[in-house]
Amino acid sequence: MKLVVAGGFGVGKTTFVSTVSEVRSLHTEQTMTAASVPVDSLDYTPEKTTTTVAIDFGRLTLDPHNPATPILYLFGTPGQSRFKDVWDDIVCGGRGAVLLLDLRRPQESFEALDLLERSAIPYIVAVNDFPDAPYFSDTTVRRSLDLTERTPLIHCNARDRNSVIDALIRLVQHVIATYHQDTA
Repeated sequence: MKLVVAGGFGVGKTTFVSTVSEVRSLHTEQTMTAASVPVDSLDYTPEKTTTTVAIDFGRLTLDPHNPATPILYLFGTPGQSRFKDVWDDIVCGGRGAVLLLDLRRPQESFEALDLLERSAIPYIVAVNDFPDAPYFSDTTVRRSLDLTERTPLIHCNARDRNSVIDALIRLVQHVIATYHQDTA
């Protein structure tokens, strides 16, 4: 099952994919240059020195002991609009998506949210819980993003394998429920 990991610049997409991948994850990271300084704010990620310019890729088998269990192929998108030319290629054939959201700067993920809505694949919103992020109730976040009640809103930590697995399980459940609802 092909799944997309989307979100804005620096919200944790590469970390999300690499944390959970059972194979060495593939990343198209490039060193950030002085030219990106006026465009890519490092206010909340001052240690960030690279950025995804095309794709992140990883794989996860949810239950390796069960041959019928789905294998998840994770495709991370670049977070900056200047790389959105690859968006359609990444989303093509995707069964669902996780939109990662950083509450310190939610506006970073608005464009990815728009692209997901236009792609018409089921998605969940996962608030990547950064330790210094402000608290907003789920109701406030849901209202601010104008999410329907059908769209799951969860919290995760992209650095914690179990948290990422929980997010992916929730996404797969949502994809299956959406599929069943749409075919009923």
